[in-house]
Amino acid sequence: MIRALGALLVGSILLGACGSISAATALTSWVVQSSYPSSASTLVTDARHSANVLKSPTTSNADLHTVCGVLLVDTESANASLPTPDSRATTLLSKAYTDLGAGANECYVASSSVSARSRALRSLASGLAHLSEGSARIASASAP
Repeated sequence: MIRALGALLVGSILLGACGSISAATALTSWVVQSSYPSSASTLVTDARHSANVLKSPTTSNADLHTVCGVLLVDTESANASLPTPDSRATTLLSKAYTDLGAGANECYVASSSVSARSRALRSLASGLAHLSEGSARIASASAP
């Protein structure tokens, strides 16, 4: 009886191991399925473009709406791929997308207000910093 229970226990452990994948493999799979490298690159480009437009006092409201609207759409698209299999990466990316989305919304309504443009720039900078941290976390957590 004890041998049978032991064999059953060992068999259960072995069967369980067959169906599981490592955390690094799961994260690597998420990166591919979510197109994270492309998405992150697009967000960096969008945020930099938005920042350049915000820094120019002669930018029209129409230009702000266009550039910041694109950033918001791309941010929402990236956010839809969360969560990742890694909770720390998810937290960092969530913060990044929240800040970038806030920056896009602040940018959209900034008009000629210097203080509103400054707020938007701070949100964009914070979002890019969290995105960088999230990318570093993904790189380290998905390494074999």
